[in-house]
Amino acid sequence: EIEGLALDSRAVSSNFVFAAIKGTLVDGHRFIPTAIANGATCILAQELPEQLTEGVCYLLSDQPSIALGHLASAFYEHPTADLKVIGVTGTNGKTSIATLLKNCLTSLGYQVGLLSTIQIEIGEEILPSTHTTPHAIAIQSVMHTMVEKGCDYVIMEVSSHAAHQQRIAGIRWTGGIFTNLSHDHLDYHKTYDHYIKSKKSFFDGLPSSAFALSNKDDKNGAVMFQNCQAKKAYYSVDQLSEFKAKVVEQDLTGMHLHINEKDLYARLSGRFNAYNITAVYAALSLLGFESEESLVALSQAKGAKGRMDWVKNKENIIGIVDYAHTPDALLNVLTTLKQLNSLDGNIITVVGCGGNRDQEKRPKMAHIASEYSNQVILTSDNPRDEEPNLIIQQMEAGIPLHKRLNTLTIEDRKSAIKTACSLAKANDLILVAGKGHELYQEIKGIKTPFNDKAFLQDFLQTENI
Repeated sequence: EIEGLALDSRAVSSNFVFAAIKGTLVDGHRFIPTAIANGATCILAQELPEQLTEGVCYLLSDQPSIALGHLASAFYEHPTADLKVIGVTGTNGKTSIATLLKNCLTSLGYQVGLLSTIQIEIGEEILPSTHTTPHAIAIQSVMHTMVEKGCDYVIMEVSSHAAHQQRIAGIRWTGGIFTNLSHDHLDYHKTYDHYIKSKKSFFDGLPSSAFALSNKDDKNGAVMFQNCQAKKAYYSVDQLSEFKAKVVEQDLTGMHLHINEKDLYARLSGRFNAYNITAVYAALSLLGFESEESLVALSQAKGAKGRMDWVKNKENIIGIVDYAHTPDALLNVLTTLKQLNSLDGNIITVVGCGGNRDQEKRPKMAHIASEYSNQVILTSDNPRDEEPNLIIQQMEAGIPLHKRLNTLTIEDRKSAIKTACSLAKANDLILVAGKGHELYQEIKGIKTPFNDKAFLQDFLQTENI
């Protein structure tokens, strides 16, 4: 009789299965003796230990991560067989699409679960999220809870790490959505080709009964469909596709779109959000919803926290918080702000880069900030175990010489935001990029409370939050 599953030997109790997985930093095989001492009666492993313990069952697998996903699904009574699960993958837009789709399905009268970068939602219940995609045991456990709570649909972000590490094994998919692919996570994947293949593996695993939806305007959109057995469809803004959108008009409060020649007035703005909205409309169509009910739901839906989240004060200075932490995402936000900057105010950008992450993108992000802003303040993001000043120095390398006079370096993020607010004049736009929804700053392993939007509100003396 199995009482539970664990990846951490410290979480093992009596009659548990312990999964000994070789990770990027630690080999789980080292902890088999500890797991058995704590009560494990079954060990899932890639290699047998030198000494076998009597009374313990050993399961050997060349791909233990995949085996774990199916074991976890069985242990939790195959929850995804009773749910319609839609996965969203890509570099940018995962959280926005997942949140929009969840909100639309909820407004259409369904009980919906969400696993996102920001949080896990089970209907109205909200749980904290530690990873974009949790490990296989946690996924199946929360899916089981979602079934018990009466969920009909689950929308789930699928990170490239999770796809590569087989954390999504054992899930029965109803559909998959690809957003785009740009420079990110090369600290883990090492090469762009490996990054692409990790994303593509998600689509390779979709069953023929599922739908696969891809961004035709992205150069890797068609790549995702190679070897994919699911029903395929494209969405786009530029090229012709099954689901084609056109931006008619927009400002900071929203935009007017034509999607397949039908009118939609959405609460979100920006070309990148046109893609997100179109992807959700397409997904709803592929799930069988009529276009009119989908358009009504989309017109009422709000976006994800920390994505183009803005406040405005009496002097008409607008502060925007956005999670943009990749070169492509930062470019998308800044080009949108330039387009929407009808009063020709200055754009002041506060930006940093996370520590223990891909270093190649640091000078690129600083370069983009300098090209599309009147003033740039380089600061700290989540430096983690790295020295903040070294990260900033790597960013500075991307600033062209003729832009150096318009660039400040302020390591303390709160001071950087305060300085941006003090420099701003009427009609200026302040972008604080990189952390978005996060309510902490991580330095040397310690997370301290930090809220970009709250500081903007405080320094701009605005009550809009």
